[in-house]
Amino acid sequence: MGKIKIDAGLYDRVKAVTEKAGYGSVDEFIVHMIEKELEKIETAESDEEVTERLRGLGYLE
Repeated sequence: MGKIKIDAGLYDRVKAVTEKAGYGSVDEFIVHMIEKELEKIETAESDEEVTERLRGLGYLE
């Protein structure tokens, strides 16, 4: 497992949000956020697919 370094100020912000959101640790929160972002990217449609879908819904001519 790899380790990453982040700025101390950013870590403090993440730690505060982690506690408010009820995560067990900063690592748990960061892993969850990375997984969510990866899923967005991996399942994103191409611009062309989005354009065609909007055209089909009548939003574009």
